[in-house]
Amino acid sequence: MAATGVRLDLDGRPIKPMTICMIGAGGFIGSHLCEKVLFETPHKILALDVYNDKIKHLLEPETQTWADRIQFHRINIKHDSRLEGLIKMADLTINLAAICTPADYNTRPLDTIYSNFIDALPVVKYCSENNKRLIHFSTCEVYGKTIGSFLPTDSPLRQDPSYYVLNENTSPCIFGSIEKQRWSYACAKQLIERLIYAEGAENGLEFTIVRPFNWIGPRMDFIPGIDGPSEGVPRVLACFSNNLLRRQPLKLVDGGQSQRTFVYIKDAIEAVLLMIENSARANGHIFNVGNPHNEVTVQQLAEMMTEVYSKVSGEPPLESPTIDVSSKEFYGEGYDDSDKRIPDMTIINRQLGWNPKTSLWDLLESTLTYQHRTYAEAVKQAISKPVAS
Repeated sequence: MAATGVRLDLDGRPIKPMTICMIGAGGFIGSHLCEKVLFETPHKILALDVYNDKIKHLLEPETQTWADRIQFHRINIKHDSRLEGLIKMADLTINLAAICTPADYNTRPLDTIYSNFIDALPVVKYCSENNKRLIHFSTCEVYGKTIGSFLPTDSPLRQDPSYYVLNENTSPCIFGSIEKQRWSYACAKQLIERLIYAEGAENGLEFTIVRPFNWIGPRMDFIPGIDGPSEGVPRVLACFSNNLLRRQPLKLVDGGQSQRTFVYIKDAIEAVLLMIENSARANGHIFNVGNPHNEVTVQQLAEMMTEVYSKVSGEPPLESPTIDVSSKEFYGEGYDDSDKRIPDMTIINRQLGWNPKTSLWDLLESTLTYQHRTYAEAVKQAISKPVAS
């Protein structure tokens, strides 16, 4: 239930109830954010999305104790004349809409660029013209490759944090060549960031930009053929989960040597709520939201997930739990990768006092328990069905 009594922001001021226009509310992040807002605050949500499967439990009449606080609008922001009216009705717009699956960046580069840049333009324009605050979700991909990745492999400078820790205000954004279409996503996201920043500088748009560093947890992505397309390739967590559920080896792209940090969705959502309710501290800032302590190679992630899944499912791990595949074979022509992504947390810590809490082991245990409980039976039935010849 919503919190009662007066809630105060970080500066001790009462937080006024607001209406939030949440674009992409039906997705992984949106569903967790809707829950957080409804359970812990008095704010209202105008939930915009094409799908609402992940927030159905918040919309069903028998469970909807907050019927007057969330409205679902089935909207594709590409071409819907209702968008500006909904933004005008709200105090704050949060834009989560994006194509953000690496398998799509090569195979659907045009859709990727349109979704992340062109489709976001009206949202920025309507917020700016109607003096509405905007929280826009970008990505840690805007940083591209680290400076350290261009140094010789044996260079001691590769160990110097200034060559690989990513800071919002000082790190350069380094992408691969144009033929590496994997960077279509990062470039589109970076350009919309620049546009938002320019709207702030020239027209006074109140904005906050969020750069998520691999947020993972329950309801992330889809399991192919169960609650998503059978030919789809989801992001790494769901990809590995799918293989674990099917008792198939986990595929390590180019040996799984890329390094990533992972943060638990529930920790990350705490950070977003602080941005929502502390506009004076958040406006005009770009925030990394990640957990630098949860750093692993993709290979180490696969090994951990295999071990954790065995624990939560009671099934023994496979004899050969992983196999190596080339990026060309897995993603197609034009794939390229960033080597290392470690967020500098100075700015979010200074402005909002936020720090992530959940260890990688704990967040994987929570997530894989959910995956097993939600999907194991459906996967078993799908595997046992005879295939039509």
